[in-house]
Amino acid sequence: MSAGALTVVARWQPVDGKLGDVLAIVAEMRPKSLAEPGCLSYEAYRGVDQPHTLLLVEQYRDEAALEAHKQSEHYQSLVVGRALALLADRQVEVLRPR
Repeated sequence: MSAGALTVVARWQPVDGKLGDVLAIVAEMRPKSLAEPGCLSYEAYRGVDQPHTLLLVEQYRDEAALEAHKQSEHYQSLVVGRALALLADRQVEVLRPR
């Protein structure tokens, strides 16, 4: 990973009964994000001990690539337009390598 690359770690807690809907959104979001020129990786994980918790780990080439991701049509429609309303909790960290 280059020195300017950023890693985004997002922990999503779907509202009770909405896990399947959120998983479907993530499944739709992943290939669209990976098709972005600045997206280096996009992985989704479910907790072993907390299977209703999702962890998204994404890497972007630089801050401009992350901003382009957040402004993309698919992010705006799928995450902002659909997923956020289905989450009881959402925590996002943006990390830079040392």
